[in-house]
Amino acid sequence: MTFRLHIVAAGALVACLTTFSAHAEDLVFTLTNGTSSVLTQFYTSPTGVNDWEADVLGQDVLNPGESAQVTIADGRTVCNYDMRFEFTEDSELDTTTDTQDLCELGSYTIHE
Repeated sequence: MTFRLHIVAAGALVACLTTFSAHAEDLVFTLTNGTSSVLTQFYTSPTGVNDWEADVLGQDVLNPGESAQVTIADGRTVCNYDMRFEFTEDSELDTTTDTQDLCELGSYTIHE
């Protein structure tokens, strides 16, 4: 009887860990630059956090019409993220922000 109790407890622990890791999956979506300007920086941050995370593009840029797969692997279990888009200095576009549920989002296109 004690042996069966340990098996059930171990099974419950595995189920809990599996459930937790399923909620902490990477957020993956396609980002498309639908503007006529070069996107030089793209920042994300969970909604409610007052600071932006690191620039997702790093040293890369996203030219007009180009797309890139974005992966947010921050280990968080939230879905709502603020996004900030910055363009080249000679662009006529201002810095743009938006908030989206990235768990439901398969793609996102930034427009002028």
